[in-house]
Amino acid sequence: MTLTDLESRMVRMMSRGKAMVETGMYQGSLTALITPMGTDGRIDFEVATKLIERQIEAGTSGLVPAGTTGESPTLSHEEHGQIIAHCVETSNGRVPVMAGAGSNSTSEAVQMARHAHSVGASSLLVVVPYYNKPTQEGLYRHFMTIADATPLPIHVYCIPGRSVVDLTPETLGRLAQHPNIAGVKDATANLARPIAVRRNVKKPFNQLSGDDNTVVSFLAAGGDGCIGVTSNVVPALCAEMHSAWQEGRLEDAIEIQDRLSPLHDAMFMESNPGPVKYAMSRLGLCNATLRLPLVEPQEATRKAIDAALRSLDLLD
Repeated sequence: MTLTDLESRMVRMMSRGKAMVETGMYQGSLTALITPMGTDGRIDFEVATKLIERQIEAGTSGLVPAGTTGESPTLSHEEHGQIIAHCVETSNGRVPVMAGAGSNSTSEAVQMARHAHSVGASSLLVVVPYYNKPTQEGLYRHFMTIADATPLPIHVYCIPGRSVVDLTPETLGRLAQHPNIAGVKDATANLARPIAVRRNVKKPFNQLSGDDNTVVSFLAAGGDGCIGVTSNVVPALCAEMHSAWQEGRLEDAIEIQDRLSPLHDAMFMESNPGPVKYAMSRLGLCNATLRLPLVEPQEATRKAIDAALRSLDLLD
């Protein structure tokens, strides 16, 4: 790619990013960023900068720091805020930043949301409260309290595999009446869910998949994009798959998804982000350090990841 081509691409990306921020409607491949750490467990902001630049250069539509993939449960409040501020500063308006601001404490989530707004995040990703097992009414009040506390657009994050509790399409319909609640990250792998959400939500509503393996099917059901894990490893290929879909090159999109499928599978053989950090370490992008209680992947998982990387010609 020539310098002129690269400059043109960056102009297009910034224009698209501005439009997404203004409308709250994200499209394409967004990346749930890992939090790189040194062998001592401290956050490595130098590596984090390189990873963010790699994402932007590859055509990623948006960045999502300090989420589950970023090991948010083991971050201190100070570290959480530093990661989001660093991502906003490094991306410098080139792509939107959807800041992780989830907690099983509503007041804590409000503080995170306000901090993300203060450092310039574009929007918020707020997960269903984990461990507490709130009712649907409790979920409604939780998200409405956060939405009332910040002007930023909010994407609610439904992931029953980690939070136990589902956020139903009916509750989403109630929540969507708030002007700040703009969309959902759906990690249920239920491909009827985008249809059910449209039936219940009476306004334009941004539906993003949280399940890498079903992205094309999710788009076909009416979804808009994906907040992915695999795109940490192969951001350009994930972005190209979404571009192919948006441009009507369906066979190309399916072909890319088929190529990515072994890597998708390997990324979730054990708890995220253990596998993705190992994969990135194999490519020399960062080391594989995790914070307890997460530990390095088992040998069978490492072998599957290596095989998936070789299938994409990323390892010898």
